[in-house]
Amino acid sequence: MRDLTESSRDQVPKKGVWCLLIDDLMECSALRFGDFTLTSGRRSTYYVDIKKASARPDMLRKITDGFTAFGITADRTAGVELGAVPLITAYSLKNDIPFIIIRKGGRNHGTGKRIEGEMSDGERILLLEDVVTSGGSVLEAMDLIEEAGGKIAAVLTVVDREEGGTDQIAARAPFHSLIRARELLEEAERRK
Repeated sequence: MRDLTESSRDQVPKKGVWCLLIDDLMECSALRFGDFTLTSGRRSTYYVDIKKASARPDMLRKITDGFTAFGITADRTAGVELGAVPLITAYSLKNDIPFIIIRKGGRNHGTGKRIEGEMSDGERILLLEDVVTSGGSVLEAMDLIEEAGGKIAAVLTVVDREEGGTDQIAARAPFHSLIRARELLEEAERRK
């Protein structure tokens, strides 16, 4: 499988999957402007709601195709609830590999597990995320997976907000995004 790295991505014709995704994200109003508090606790003048996109089969297919194009070899995929659940489900179906779901917090009922699904020691896990800002959710998921015996094959996200999370994640595993925040913001500015 070919590895579509950030540098090689820039050499692909303008109508690559990420360019089509940018158009689609703009059209479904996944990019909103205002005053928002992000999961990281940071304040932002814009919000990227990938759940608006991943709820639409056509867009979910494009996201999954984009993730698949990176050619990452893994035994299983994983994602943090809630935003990554449709992403890992679609990826699992397209690529015929099982998935696990990482819970954001502990449960006080049922099994109380933070990792839902089966995972064997030494399995290579492809971690998918909807949006990366500080990287906190992804880093915590990486810790949980590694503590349970998994190995992180790579981390893929739909949107990298380019606010520091990338560096922390990439220090531990290969990291790629389909879209950078600046690309979305440039397109929003162009459409004004």
